[in-house]
Amino acid sequence: MYSALLREGGGGPGQIDELARSASRSFLLDQIDATSELACDFPDHIRSLPVWLEQENREAAERYRQYLDERQAGAPRRFFSTRSHALHFLRAVAPTKLVDGAWLYGLLPHWNDARFGALIRIYLDELGQGRRAQNHVALYRDLLSSHGLEGHGAERLADEHYTQGAIQLALAHHADEFLPELIGFNLGYEQLPLHLPITAYELAELDIDPYYFTLHVTVDNGASGHARQALDGLLAAWPRLGSGREFFARVAAGFKLNLLGMGTVDAIESFDMERELLGVLANKAVVGAPLHSDYCSVGGKTVTEWLSEPARLPDFLRALEGLGWIRRGQPPVNSRFWRLLHDEGSPMFGVFTAWEQALVADWIAAAPGAATPGSPPPPPPRRPSRRFPKRVVAPAANAVSRPPRPARGTTVADVLSHHLAGLDRATAGDFNADLRLLSDRLAGVTGRAEAMARLIGLLSPANHSTPVGLLATRIYTNLRDAHE
Repeated sequence: MYSALLREGGGGPGQIDELARSASRSFLLDQIDATSELACDFPDHIRSLPVWLEQENREAAERYRQYLDERQAGAPRRFFSTRSHALHFLRAVAPTKLVDGAWLYGLLPHWNDARFGALIRIYLDELGQGRRAQNHVALYRDLLSSHGLEGHGAERLADEHYTQGAIQLALAHHADEFLPELIGFNLGYEQLPLHLPITAYELAELDIDPYYFTLHVTVDNGASGHARQALDGLLAAWPRLGSGREFFARVAAGFKLNLLGMGTVDAIESFDMERELLGVLANKAVVGAPLHSDYCSVGGKTVTEWLSEPARLPDFLRALEGLGWIRRGQPPVNSRFWRLLHDEGSPMFGVFTAWEQALVADWIAAAPGAATPGSPPPPPPRRPSRRFPKRVVAPAANAVSRPPRPARGTTVADVLSHHLAGLDRATAGDFNADLRLLSDRLAGVTGRAEAMARLIGLLSPANHSTPVGLLATRIYTNLRDAHE
């Protein structure tokens, strides 16, 4: 379901085929039905909601303060026992993070309806308003790439890893039929959960860029950020003639959709270091088994023979330990096996990604029988700082600034000219064909509604983080701002 909705096989940007539409609708109905079995203290009446949300956010903030006090007193990390544990988490939640904000996509055609202004603003923020450096999906993809995690191990992720992402994509393409559920889901997703600042704090300690997570701590704030805007969006969409009770019950069901599938804590607790290591080795064995020259024997077998029997990989590791090639409980550099895959010029250099090397290094460093990942690690040798490290990022050569808010009286032609003038000359060649085609698609357009209709598909979950999607987002944002 997740893959089918991201493929967009409907013939144009943002469009899905009828089979995917029907299947995703049935899937969404099943998930909504499943929420009836979930325990949740969501209020029974809209009047109680603002106070309840404020209390939830205040409690999360207070519990985070307690966490910081505990860490300052010498307590170990709560979530991530090792660097490889943290990288496993980034991979485990990737299917959700790579469709961040997707559920709001179906609101874009209603750009001229003031009831949905706050919700559309949230979606455009998720898209970075067309700036790649602030586009949430692009940020997460870059984070994965920087640690050798892009597309890696996706085939080993269970279906529950994709449930949340599939729900978000299904809501994106069925907004007209499930608007209250969409609004409720957004309300729940945009609140500040305790795990978010803790995750950011511990990633920073492990020298993993926490910016994607710290960004959500700030933009989702309950005072003026997405948490507040989500509530404003619900109040603006409240029915004036229909049944408020029925509407709110559907909002509550949408809120509880956030509880389905693999959550953050589930992903953290799912890590088993040796199981992950054996999975990596089994994956490598598929390609690597016939490529070894078998100059030496390990435990009476050639390396090719060992790798040809995935079920015997645990025995292979034990045999390497017996030969002294792996020295558990010592720095990885003391192990010949580590040097063979890590040192530049060694026979296996480049075979293992950064994430895989971190996994191997942590497994070697852990003494046999030591506490398994998920158990508290030893206290840090120094008092951790309460501050996140400052993120210094050199601007990309093609970086664009935040789209300026158009002045009063700005016309559609003015906005299009601002973004498209000189595009043909600046984007010559095949690499920028999409940008030129967008320019052609908008040529001669004078009406705002027509321009928006030609842009919206490029702001879909599958397209918005591409170069043409980013440009379309900047134009859409300016056209919408000029309308307000």
